[in-house]
Amino acid sequence: MAYDEPGRTASAEPSPGVPAPRLENVFDDPSHGEPGRDRVGVHLLWETVLLVALAVLGVLLWRENADALRGDGLRSLLVDTVGLGLLALAAGLSLRTAAVNLAVGPVAVAAALHFAEQGDRGVPTALTPALVAAALGGLALAWAVVVLHVPGWAASLAAAAGVIVWIERRTAPVAVQGDYDPHRTAFYLFAGFAAVAALGGIFGAIRAVRRLVGRFRPVTDPARRRGVVAALVTAAALVGSTVLAMLAGVLLAANSTGPVAPTSGLDWTVLAVGVAMLAGTSAYGRRGGVFGTLTAVSLVVVFQAWAAARGWTVGRWTVGGAALGAGLVVTRLVEAYGRPRGTVGEVAELAPAGDGTISSGWSLPRPSQNGHWPPALPAQSPATPPDPWEAPRWEAGADRWDTGDR
Repeated sequence: MAYDEPGRTASAEPSPGVPAPRLENVFDDPSHGEPGRDRVGVHLLWETVLLVALAVLGVLLWRENADALRGDGLRSLLVDTVGLGLLALAAGLSLRTAAVNLAVGPVAVAAALHFAEQGDRGVPTALTPALVAAALGGLALAWAVVVLHVPGWAASLAAAAGVIVWIERRTAPVAVQGDYDPHRTAFYLFAGFAAVAALGGIFGAIRAVRRLVGRFRPVTDPARRRGVVAALVTAAALVGSTVLAMLAGVLLAANSTGPVAPTSGLDWTVLAVGVAMLAGTSAYGRRGGVFGTLTAVSLVVVFQAWAAARGWTVGRWTVGGAALGAGLVVTRLVEAYGRPRGTVGEVAELAPAGDGTISSGWSLPRPSQNGHWPPALPAQSPATPPDPWEAPRWEAGADRWDTGDR
């Protein structure tokens, strides 16, 4: 209910042309981001573009090499998709929490080398020490990011350097030991990856979950701590991304047709982060798409297969750099058109309107003009300059502040 004048009440309805207050945004804390629901329309439009591009590349690949889309070729393509998809999920998970993990590539290469050396002992025996090492490494990285509160890219880059030192102890490629063949379960692996990617995107589109995951994203000063809840969520995301990168490395090693080379793995990092951003994940954190990871990963894998079928030499640095460049443009689009609708409108609701009312539905009385108050300075004659020590307001004969009917 609005009060226009003392003793009179006005209607509770807002004035014509004034937006109604958004009561569902009252419980949003502005210190954790803009109040309101993020718009997902821009994500759906971009994912439609990715889907159309994937269909076009699929047709081109079928014309160049139809065997790549059937039989053993299709199974190998699906396993490659799952391997890169796990890396993209690892990068996207850390990106959503505004603490990107740049160590996913070196971790994947280290896990591939370990599995190549220990694969003959059985998959569970080879995976257990790698899983423990990845979890402990993720915990150490999370401690540096959330306890010391340093940028995720800097801490993870230092962790990547440490993993690269371990990789460089091997001077020659390592042949994959053991008889584990992921081609036998290629369809199940792809179905599991697709379910995790889609369900994660749908779950992350929920307003409360999106705000919870993105609480580590800075709102004012980036050096300010974001609270215990934000620290716990970010720590869990960093540990999860490191474990996902380890699983991706094992799968890529098992699907390899030759020995595993001891490279730095930074090309895998660029490719994974580029694909995650191409999928619609914002480089600033919090915002991301629904089915973008699945379509973007499939698009990149099909493009690599099509380029190989045409005899082109396109390395991971090239594809990753192109995906990263396109992802920066996507980030700008997501941040510009994915923000809550009320972000700009709610600022205008607090500004006073021309009739003296505030647009939030409450009205304030306009101050009345008082004709008894004397002017600040009397008119001075141009022939006589004013004395700086003169106080004309208090001269005799002038109206005093306590005279008159007030």
